[in-house]
Amino acid sequence: MTVAGRHAARRRWRSEGKAVRLLPLAPATALLLLFLAGPVAYCVAIAFTDTQLTGQASASFVGLANFRRAFADDGFRNAVVLTLVFTVLSSLVGQNSLGLALAGLMRRASRPVRTLTGAVVIAAWVLPEIVAGFLLYTFFNRRGTLNAVLEWLHLPTRNWLFSLPILAVSFANVWRGTAFSMLVYSAALAGIPQEITEAAEVDGASGPRRLWHVTLPMIRRSIATNLMLNTLQTLSVFGLIWAMTRGGPGNRSQTLPVFMYDQALQKSLIGYGTAVALLLLLVGALFSVVYLRLMREEV
Repeated sequence: MTVAGRHAARRRWRSEGKAVRLLPLAPATALLLLFLAGPVAYCVAIAFTDTQLTGQASASFVGLANFRRAFADDGFRNAVVLTLVFTVLSSLVGQNSLGLALAGLMRRASRPVRTLTGAVVIAAWVLPEIVAGFLLYTFFNRRGTLNAVLEWLHLPTRNWLFSLPILAVSFANVWRGTAFSMLVYSAALAGIPQEITEAAEVDGASGPRRLWHVTLPMIRRSIATNLMLNTLQTLSVFGLIWAMTRGGPGNRSQTLPVFMYDQALQKSLIGYGTAVALLLLLVGALFSVVYLRLMREEV
């Protein structure tokens, strides 16, 4: 066999070997295409139609009409604002800050305190979303636990789910989701070399200065990862809000997932509701791009 022939045979064997190695991935790839890419493509298709759940013989292509309707809809704009408020309060500020604080405190706490705190916080996280929603509903209800405590302390009470609904559901999401941030930051803090912290203490750096100039820069990638995952999870929260307020009173706690559900399944406007879902997907993608750019930078 000539040299050229040997090279050709070697290339053929390499390509055949690569095909054999990729063969076990074929079933998983097929399932992803069938159950993930397929429904996504179908949703994209019906977002450009006037599909309705009932009272319609056939759907027709309407182009960008559903998206133009969304941007002209006061209810959609209200849902966008409330979604941003809910995300900033409960994810970017609440879960992120409280999770970091708990992780830092638990590093200095005794083993019994760490065990008890971790069990309590993680118990709230593992609860199904709908169960957590009903628990927080009873807590914020006019005759619920919070007002009972306030009455016992001789402090004024109020109907929290009526007067401050978006704050109530934001607090509920913080209560339920802080455990994830705590676990992420606990792992990140455990990876900081002890000698670096000790050197900062020897140099006379106070606690806040060590946090700002040593701890946060060294866990910046973990912060970006946690923010991205928390933000995407918070943008899709539905069951918690639906169990507590159903988007009310009126539309004062109607975030985009609740608005999408109301339009698609309550009012039977499947095409319009799916267009809103795609816009929500776009919002999540924009947040992801920002966080991925932050993660790409070197610490």
